[in-house]
Amino acid sequence: MSIILEIRKKIRFLILVFSIVIATFFLIIYAHLYEPVLPLFDFYANVSFPLLLTFTSILAVLGLYLLILHSRQTLRIIKDYSSQLDKLMNVSKDLREEMYSDILLEKIMDYSMSITGSDAGSLLLMDDSHRLVFNIIRGPKASRLLGTSLEPGKGLAGWAAEKGSSLRVNDVSKDARFSPEYDSGTGYQTRSIMCVPLKTKDRVIGVLVLLNKKNELPYSERDEEIITYLASQAAISILKTRFAEDQKNYEIHLTEILLDAIDSLISNKRGHSKRVAKFCSIIAKAVNLPEEDQKRLFFASLLHDIGFLKLNIDEIFDKHEYMKHPVVGYELIKPINFYVEIAPIILHHHERYDGHGYPSQIGGDAIPVESRIIHIAEAFDAMTSPLSYKIPMRFEDAIDELQRHAGTQFDPDLVRIFSEHITHKHME
Repeated sequence: MSIILEIRKKIRFLILVFSIVIATFFLIIYAHLYEPVLPLFDFYANVSFPLLLTFTSILAVLGLYLLILHSRQTLRIIKDYSSQLDKLMNVSKDLREEMYSDILLEKIMDYSMSITGSDAGSLLLMDDSHRLVFNIIRGPKASRLLGTSLEPGKGLAGWAAEKGSSLRVNDVSKDARFSPEYDSGTGYQTRSIMCVPLKTKDRVIGVLVLLNKKNELPYSERDEEIITYLASQAAISILKTRFAEDQKNYEIHLTEILLDAIDSLISNKRGHSKRVAKFCSIIAKAVNLPEEDQKRLFFASLLHDIGFLKLNIDEIFDKHEYMKHPVVGYELIKPINFYVEIAPIILHHHERYDGHGYPSQIGGDAIPVESRIIHIAEAFDAMTSPLSYKIPMRFEDAIDELQRHAGTQFDPDLVRIFSEHITHKHME
């Protein structure tokens, strides 16, 4: 690394200065205490001792000055580099923990500009046709380039992507690879540039471009090393967020497919799950459930009746068959990775607060709070839905029914909160 080489040079210089001072000092002593054996020593013997001592003192002071000067420079280099490393470690941690791709790309761009002191920059990602697309841009009138793309291999950024190598150009006017038309489109004048590819193990997924280091300073080898490390972390984080977003999309689409299947299979359940999910979301916010718990509750409420898909449609209103659906739903959902956390919620959504529910006969706080919320929301919808197998109740009567069974069938605190926050408009 350049920082190691720089420090080594400083240390070698300090050792050299110190060695010269010590060698001169011993040479003078030797010349005056022993018989001269070389012509050089004859010269020293003929020079007055005070003059030699003065010369040695001056050399020692000069050596000490250089020693202090270079020691301070070395310490400053180490301090600056340590500060940059600390910042880089914090940045890497922040990038690893970011789950949203749009925010992640913004952070990569801003951190890179801050670390290098750049005036402008852009982050380009490779699309399916291997063109580099401007995803994030910083600088005057830079928005004009947003969403536009580079031909493969075109310009300095295209070269960096094609070769998979970083480059620093501190005077772009002298580099034939530079494409001035992008400056023409924005009115920005690029003087210096650093391009670093975003690389994974097997391919380049984009390029990070930094422009015009402030105070007219050139981009250094140290800048390149730090941003190259940041780019490698950024590439991993980009792939991770893409995977997470793809998984989220799969989860949403699969949930929609399963809901459609339930609605098609059981006509009087049409829309039931979505209404239950709406009621559950309102209650989850009212009781201040953490965001992750709210997400689990939402998907669990949508899929709480998934077990019916595996039961005989002609027998689902038989009590014995009906009571199987929480366990069947649990067994269907549990093997799916992104549903595994909602499986216990589905399993226990028919447990009663007094412990006389099914399938596990647990009660009170032993029932997951999400299951207790679904139990109330589902009962309310079953009582008020015009598609229900029973004659639908009026809103007020359904609330009274929930309150009548609070403490036995339902969690009394959640019934109270449900009654306070669910209104007529939520049934529309």
